[in-house]
Amino acid sequence: MKNISILVIGLSLLICNYTAAALSSSNNAGKATLVKSDNSAFKVSSSQELFHLAQTWVNEFKQVNPSTEIVLDQLESASIPVSGHLNLISGAEAVVLNNQSNWKMVVGRDVIVPIVNAKNPMISSLHRFGISPDKIAQMVKDGPKANWSEYVPNGPGILVQLYLSNDEVVKSGLTNYTKAAVSVVDAMKFLTPAAVIDAVQKNQFAVGFCLLSDLRSAANANVCVLPIDKNGNGRMDNFENIYGNLDEFTHGVWIGKYPAALSNNIYAVSSIKPTNENELAFLAWITMNGQNQLTANGYCDLTGSEKQANLLALLSAKTGGNKDNNSTSVPQNWPVALSVLALIGLFALLYFYSRKRLESGLFEKEIQVAPLLIENVVDVPKGLYFDKTHTWAFMEKDGNVKVGMDDFLQHITGKITKISMKEVGEIVRKGEKIVTIIRDGKQLNLYAPISGIIVKQNSSLKSNSSLVNSSPYSDGWVYQIEPKNWLREIQFMFMGEKYAEWLRDEFVRLRDFIAASVKTNELVYAHVILQDGGELTDNVLADMEPKMWEDFQTKFIDASK
Repeated sequence: MKNISILVIGLSLLICNYTAAALSSSNNAGKATLVKSDNSAFKVSSSQELFHLAQTWVNEFKQVNPSTEIVLDQLESASIPVSGHLNLISGAEAVVLNNQSNWKMVVGRDVIVPIVNAKNPMISSLHRFGISPDKIAQMVKDGPKANWSEYVPNGPGILVQLYLSNDEVVKSGLTNYTKAAVSVVDAMKFLTPAAVIDAVQKNQFAVGFCLLSDLRSAANANVCVLPIDKNGNGRMDNFENIYGNLDEFTHGVWIGKYPAALSNNIYAVSSIKPTNENELAFLAWITMNGQNQLTANGYCDLTGSEKQANLLALLSAKTGGNKDNNSTSVPQNWPVALSVLALIGLFALLYFYSRKRLESGLFEKEIQVAPLLIENVVDVPKGLYFDKTHTWAFMEKDGNVKVGMDDFLQHITGKITKISMKEVGEIVRKGEKIVTIIRDGKQLNLYAPISGIIVKQNSSLKSNSSLVNSSPYSDGWVYQIEPKNWLREIQFMFMGEKYAEWLRDEFVRLRDFIAASVKTNELVYAHVILQDGGELTDNVLADMEPKMWEDFQTKFIDASK
């Protein structure tokens, strides 16, 4: 039964991808019967701040669809979309988005960021305490009177030099966020995005406001994002700690750790619901393949559920559009119809098969061969010391200690696609973050099982990070560390049978965690539990949303520290 369930889930995902591909390619399939007209091409207009992104999307799409004609131009005013065009604008343009007659779809996000000089003498305090949203609002309202002593504990009595990017998105977004009067914001120093970054770089006590995409394109190591104490409790809690680097920050924005009011949706807007085959294909491509260009250009991409919602909306537009040309719409829609029928057939097969297996009493035999996450699938080698945060340590003949991730954790995460490691020579302390494992943008932080100096990192993981899955205790090691308190620190670790006994409790804790999450998000996560027998599927976190990974970090891994 479980094998069939997994087959159906896998094929269902394949069909969903095929449906997206059908939206992107069926326009080509019908070219032979379509008469070339104005409707075979379409026009895209972009607001100024998004024009480079729009160019990238159009050029990349035309590479895979060379016969598609797209005319791209820049909007004179983002608040006035061009009728008959597909318009790409920021969510800050409320006039456009509040017009109920316009069709719109979220295709990405841009972020307004406050930036400071990385050599600001208060930088350590800023990373420790942050600045609350209320204080940022007050800073903007104080304008030329803003003083660092008001915003940072024991801060110097030095005026804050404020600079604002001249992008309309930044101006309107900051006005809405701080609730400051428009006249107050207008009185700030407006510069080009590059000039704002340059001004902050030259002034250690300056604060600038620009877009994340501007900051990424500048790639300046002397400027960093000002940490925001989102919950306003006077300190940067663990869940707010997203300011180590721009990749970590972007991930934090994606999963909701950054004030939503400073994150603007990027919309595709049209005066009417798109029905043109090429427009629909372009929007479907942006929703899937085009998301890579968002992250590459400093924007934030959509979540999995948002992508799925977009594809369903486009599918509805496709099947319900252009009823005046039945001779071409029916042949072009057959891949989508076939996908839907196949999906219905698969679930029907699952239903009848499960009833037959239930009646014949053969479920028990089927369960034994299913890919479950149970105790006997986890490798428990002897001779290694294991930490409560699921890392291991082993002292070699030369006295250095190899460390890595345990097999239990890799069975939970599934295939790791990227690993972020510390550099050789860095000093690490037991319990500090030592490595970040990443799967398709979702990440977990692991902690050092021992203290010492990193003398070597496993360079093989840079090109083949999945070694931590296939060989966590040999080829998948992460560091070699010269230990400082080895004999004392191993007293707090597990070995052999004690580790195996402790793992049994970890399985119970994992089931409780997943059960609570499934209960809270039943429709989203119910598929990860195989209901008959109550066992967990292998790689249980693999396809879950980023929020679930964050919860696992704080409620499962961090709770063990």
